[in-house]
Amino acid sequence: MTDDESSTPDPSAVPSGPIHRAVPDGDNRERLMCRDCGFIHYQNPVVVVGAVATWNEGGAPANDRILLCRRAIEPRTGFWTLPAGYLEMEETTEAGAIRETWEEATARISIDRLLAVYNVPRLSQVQTIYRASLLSPDIAPGEESLEVGLFAWEDIPWDEIAFPTVRWALHQHRAVIGRADFAAFGNPSGDSADYF
Repeated sequence: MTDDESSTPDPSAVPSGPIHRAVPDGDNRERLMCRDCGFIHYQNPVVVVGAVATWNEGGAPANDRILLCRRAIEPRTGFWTLPAGYLEMEETTEAGAIRETWEEATARISIDRLLAVYNVPRLSQVQTIYRASLLSPDIAPGEESLEVGLFAWEDIPWDEIAFPTVRWALHQHRAVIGRADFAAFGNPSGDSADYF
């Protein structure tokens, strides 16, 4: 560069990145695109994974204690939820549910089977919830939890449940206690969880 050349790039020569909305060739909806290089930024739903994890001292299945975590983060700080969170890249949904349970409640679990798959279009989420057993009753709050607890059905803090999908999973889990012959649940009829 010589002294008389400007060090400021010509704005028309600077790539604009995927900031323009357009319908790419062969597609049917608007996407964020870069006019300079043609890059298409696809935005897809996120997958949430979690578990209804229980501990039982060897009694009847009705004596299960359900692991709940009081949230230390937004949204819904201070409300109770199942151990759950976003699936990581290159992770199976089962591995994600096991990891989230450890991160939120320092609890080890064994996955039994898929309990439910929920659709939350408002948040562009698909939630995959497993039925699982705790390998030990030893639990403690992780970084995203204020406290954790093992709750009998009648002791669940229903007025402090964080999300509708948690309520659904708890009720659907209870409906199939002791059964292995059920199909995975979904959203209750007509409900899209468009509320807290």
